[in-house]
Formats: sequence, C-alpha cells, structure tokens
Amino acid sequence: MTETAVQAAATAARTLGLKVTDPTVLYEAFSTVVHLKPSPVVARVPMNLPNGLKEPEPAVRRQQRELDVVTWLAQQGLPVVPPSSLVPLEPVEQDGLSMTFWAYVDVDRDAEPDYFGATARVPELHAQLADYPGELRWMSPLRLIGQGLAAVEVVPGLLEQEDVDRARAEWRVLEPVLTSRAGFEAAFPSANVQPVHGDAPSWNLITTVDGPLWADFEDVTLGPIEWDVAGFGPELCKAYDEAARARGLPTLDPRVQQVMDLARALQVLVCTPLVPQLPALADGIRMFATQWRAMPFAGGLT
Repeated sequence: MTETAVQAAATAARTLGLKVTDPTVLYEAFSTVVHLKPSPVVARVPMNLPNGLKEPEPAVRRQQRELDVVTWLAQQGLPVVPPSSLVPLEPVEQDGLSMTFWAYVDVDRDAEPDYFGATARVPELHAQLADYPGELRWMSPLRLIGQGLAAVEVVPGLLEQEDVDRARAEWRVLEPVLTSRAGFEAAFPSANVQPVHGDAPSWNLITTVDGPLWADFEDVTLGPIEWDVAGFGPELCKAYDEAARARGLPTLDPRVQQVMDLARALQVLVCTPLVPQLPALADGIRMFATQWRAMPFAGGLT
C-alpha cells in the first residue's frame, strides 16, 4: 500500500508540473505522507481509513474543508503548516486516491515533545478558529462511531464481548446528544461551541527549526472546545484552563469534558479493525480501552 501511495503522489505531482525524482515517505499511519523531493512539497495520501471515510466524495469534501481552514488561518498569521503554493488549493485524485499537497517544513529532530506546552497554546488556536467565517459540519469526527460500533468485533486481549456490548449501549444514549448541535445544546446549554481543530491539536503541533506549527486539520469541525483536549487527562486539561484564564478565554466545562473523553474513547475503539494494517494502533487502543472501562457509563448522561 505504501508503494501505491508513493507512486500516485509522484504521478499527480509531476502532472501538476512539480519535479519529483526521489519521493520519500516521511510518516505512515492513517495517511502516507510523502516528501516529493526535490520539490519543497509534501503529499498526504489517506490510505488506512475507517469505512465511512473511504468513499471518494466525502474524502474530497473533508480535504477541501481542511485546505480552506488552514489557508484562512495562515492568512490571519497563525503558525500553521500551509498548503503548497505551487499547486492549486484543492484535493487531487490519482489512481483512485485523493490527496492534498503541503509546504515541506524542516522538523527539529532534536526537540523533545512538550505536550503541556502545546496544550497551553490550544486556547490561542481556539481564539483564532472562533472567527473562522466558513461553514463547518457539526462534530464530523463522531459520524463514524455508530457504523463503526455496528461492525466492530471481539479481539481477545483488546476488546472483549462485554466491551462491545457496553460501547453499543453507550452510543444509544450518546448518539442523540452528540450527533446534532440541537441535541448537544439541549443537554449542555452553556457549552462553548465553535470551530475546533478536531484531532488532538496538542499532538499535532510540529516543532520545526523555525518554531512550532499547527498541522493536520483533517477533522476540523464545529463542536465544544472540550473535544480538542478529549482523552488528555486532568493534568493537561488543567494546563489548558490556566492558559485560557491568563488570556481571558473560556475554560473547560468538567461535565462536557467527561462526555467528550468518553466519545474520544469510542472513536478510538472503532479503529480496532485497522490493527492488522496498523499494528502500532493496538497499544493505543488498549490504553484508551483501559481508561474507558473506568469511566461512568455514557459519561454520566443516563
């Protein structure tokens, strides 16, 4: 699958007029990320996706939303990894794959991850995203949970039958609250709802030789601010709140956070069928499953 993604990215890039002689894989997980050397361009090719994101049209719409949001953030002066200026600002389809093209950035390989420092910067990101003028879907990362749970199977040592049964029962409670803005605001009328990164931004702040840059806005969405720190744990949530107070920005609502933490766990659990293609996922799923089993049923919404 890696070679398929590399060849498709290189072919698409050459068709767009880029010089590509040595395409090099930088990263592989849900997407294959390819540096199209010697051009200062990186292609991101989604390859290992849950079922609901495999259809070409939804994937293209998702990619276009990301390009639009990141372009706007860059125009506002926010430090982001920008789309490449050498190609049109739109997804490109090649050999049945849809991909996007980004500016190559020089990552600081010696930098140690600083998740506390990154989390303390998320309120600043939220303050900028709050003004985004474009249209975003409501909590789009959660739209896969229902069909994912319907298809998920027992994997001994990872997910047991009682886990599957509980997750499906919880989703029956949570679905009407989390899949519509009206349902959510009925349950949490004072929640802070706005455009959010959608995919754990503290883990997607890249340290480059020129400073930190926000990246991977594939799941950008409309939702509560708590979604962007879902699953982080109390200490990182405290770091968010301290930074938000210092900037006069909204802090996290513990009741909303509890539900978002549970939703994040369910989102991770439905990735279990991808473990054969991505064995490294197993440890993360196991960690989230352990935390999830200790959470109140349905995040207390019973």
